[in-house]
Amino acid sequence: MHLTEEQEAFREELRSYLQREVEPVVDEADQEPFTRDEMVKYMKDLEALGIGFSPDTVEEFFGDLRRFAIVSEEISYYWPSLNVGLLMGFPAQFVRFASEETRSNQLSKLETGECIGSLAVTEPEGGSDTAQPRTVAHKEGDEYVLEGGKTWVGNAPIADVSLIVAHDEEADAQDMFLVDREYSDYEAETLDKIGWKAVNNGRMYLDGVRVPEDNKLSAIIGNAIRDGNQLTDVVPFPDSVAELFFDQKALNATFSFMRTGMSFMSVGIMQAAYDEVVDYVQERETFGKPIAEHQLVQELLYDIRVDLETSRQLSRRALESLENGSSDARLLTSMAKGYTAEKAHEATSNAIQVMGGEGLKTENRLERYFRDARVMPIPDGTTEIQKLIVGKEITGRSAYD
Repeated sequence: MHLTEEQEAFREELRSYLQREVEPVVDEADQEPFTRDEMVKYMKDLEALGIGFSPDTVEEFFGDLRRFAIVSEEISYYWPSLNVGLLMGFPAQFVRFASEETRSNQLSKLETGECIGSLAVTEPEGGSDTAQPRTVAHKEGDEYVLEGGKTWVGNAPIADVSLIVAHDEEADAQDMFLVDREYSDYEAETLDKIGWKAVNNGRMYLDGVRVPEDNKLSAIIGNAIRDGNQLTDVVPFPDSVAELFFDQKALNATFSFMRTGMSFMSVGIMQAAYDEVVDYVQERETFGKPIAEHQLVQELLYDIRVDLETSRQLSRRALESLENGSSDARLLTSMAKGYTAEKAHEATSNAIQVMGGEGLKTENRLERYFRDARVMPIPDGTTEIQKLIVGKEITGRSAYD
């Protein structure tokens, strides 16, 4: 992937920050979910590097897909949980165009890099069925009232605003609603899991949560355009990606973008595992020689490296399809997410196999890489869902309606 001098300099600056501020603390810090103060601290640090969702940074961050890919890969090399916590906060950007009440409550925090967002899609009963949410929104005067529940929502317990996918009963259609927790709060509980340990995933209970009518996403976009803004002012992606919001459901367009980030996340995890194991095989000796000289070890290194390189190239291909506004963007981003996630799991497992008992020790980072990689095939659509999406894109026929 060709990078400009500016993009290369950005990558080096980000790497320097991660090596200095994250690498020394990540092993201990990853053991518990982020508190609000911890997440805000990292958000403000990254804001200084031009990464985040404030009015000063979001256009540059999301508007340059290669910078977005650099962030996903480089942060995930050190700490996938930090990347997830950061990127799941993207709904905060809609505060700028939300209701007067929400702007009053949250805009100042957004401008200082302290507004945490979350995206709530998955439901306890529905799992991967995002097309038919059981959470409903019914109109009462100039508000919507949400009833239902969400689960596995990144940042939910510590978020200031949450974008909730729900069925709009009045329009009889799916939409998304920006919940401002100072306007109307919800109950959330933190979930424990095997990987992404620092991500504060939560279950949300939406019992009579009220949302100003201007916080419905379709209203946010419509009102902003009527006020003279462009779609790319509200959704600050490149024009090619913003057009997807016209061509398909907003949630599908969002997923195409997110799945590209997930692909580069998998690449970052694989690169970290590869670097760890290559160093190890040069130092570890058995039968009187470094294990790097054993044939079966070299076979496993071959498998890991091929998984890494093919995943990197497919991720780049998906990114280019978004940049070009290709009609294959949804197909390629789903292929990339599904393939790279599975390969990250395989590659980290093979790296543990190379290291044997040492790879099983919890004090060894490879154990964390493996746990984080094992999560990758599930969020943002399981690998099985990606296969069905790709099948529909290839044949024009749905196997999941």
